[in-house]
Amino acid sequence: MQEADFDETLDMRTGKIRIHTPEDFEGMRKAGRLAAECLDMLAPHVKPGVATAHLDDLAREFMLDNGAVPATVGYRGYRHASCISINHVICHGIPSDKALKEGDILNIDVTPLVDGWHGDTSRMYFAGEPKVKARRLVETTYECLMLGVAAVKPGATLRDIGFAIQRHAEAQGFSVVRDFCGHGVGRVFHDAPNVVHYGEYRDRITGVHRAPDTRLEPGMFFTIEPMINEGKPDVKLLKDGWTAVSRDKSLSAQFEHSVGVTETGVEIFTQSPKGLNKPPYA
Repeated sequence: MQEADFDETLDMRTGKIRIHTPEDFEGMRKAGRLAAECLDMLAPHVKPGVATAHLDDLAREFMLDNGAVPATVGYRGYRHASCISINHVICHGIPSDKALKEGDILNIDVTPLVDGWHGDTSRMYFAGEPKVKARRLVETTYECLMLGVAAVKPGATLRDIGFAIQRHAEAQGFSVVRDFCGHGVGRVFHDAPNVVHYGEYRDRITGVHRAPDTRLEPGMFFTIEPMINEGKPDVKLLKDGWTAVSRDKSLSAQFEHSVGVTETGVEIFTQSPKGLNKPPYA
């Protein structure tokens, strides 16, 4: 849940990136595991006819029953334990009484707060059987996430992550959303650095935009959460102030992991304990 120009903390405003300790890694492992377990729990409940508000209630109850609190509740006035984004909703979709339909694709994003640590993750789901291109979009988006994660190691750069994602998405005929990005995470929900999901692109009005060449160091924690559109990358924010949709109403997909840079590479904090990292989950 992050806009590219967001500046919630001093570290976000100054660009100073926190370096975490081995004890901090343990805190993120616990939070990340619970977040992944929450998404695992939801998998059998996602089907046509189910309201997204019901899925949100299940997520809230799961977090509370396991000694966590939903970090999103009360965040900037948000009232729900998750964001649920359906079809052409890119991110920050608000749970409601509207029922899922056959063939819908949806992203569920949760962030349990466990002993002061934020486990931030999201995953795509199918309600019934999606169309072939929708399935391919979801598969490609997961591949983009994992290519971005694989680019993480000491000495690599944030730009390396963005290029890995952008190259794969565009090679498959899809586009990378530029208006939203990953972010530092830990004891702070949204922290430095911004993690954009492109390496470079040219805008006809504002010119060339490049991802930061910030070098990665052991102890950095952040999310990687590419949003990939079937059509153009342009975004429209709805009047509710939260829901972001593709301007051309094309399908959108997203996956998110919270990761930490280690001495030798990367640790994924939010990997599914049951291996349910991408649909289908049956």
